[in-house]
Amino acid sequence: MDELPAFIAIETGNDGDLPLSIAWTLPDGRVKHTLIQPDNNWLEDELVSLGDYSLEELNSMGVSPLDVIRELETDHFNATLYTAGVGDDEAALSRLFETYGLDPFVELAPAESLYNGLEPGEWARARGDLFGELGLEPLRPEEEIQVMLALHLRINEDA
Repeated sequence: MDELPAFIAIETGNDGDLPLSIAWTLPDGRVKHTLIQPDNNWLEDELVSLGDYSLEELNSMGVSPLDVIRELETDHFNATLYTAGVGDDEAALSRLFETYGLDPFVELAPAESLYNGLEPGEWARARGDLFGELGLEPLRPEEEIQVMLALHLRINEDA
């Protein structure tokens, strides 16, 4: 089997760049996923949105942004990670790194760029269909990763 591309997905609050949950693939196809404890500086804005999570839930079940960065560094230092939503994921990832004055050590690229043989929009349509087929939610990073992995395998099977 060819090596799997590295996929990443980040769930954010309604403001678009507050990272709440993150998932990424490992080379063997397993998925790492965790909630993220919000940094106190992130919570200063009274309009901050925690999505479907409570602050207590994120603090008790999540890990610190620094621990997320360390894990990502261990798994994907200087790598290109593929995402379904580059802009939103870049903003959320930047917020994680900026909290500690760090420059991101990964690059994000659109997942559909992996598939030269597809017509424009075909990957997005197939992704949407697969969410429905598998009964998964696109807003959950671990489910987004499952769909991107399944779609990758399906496209390569058909090739």
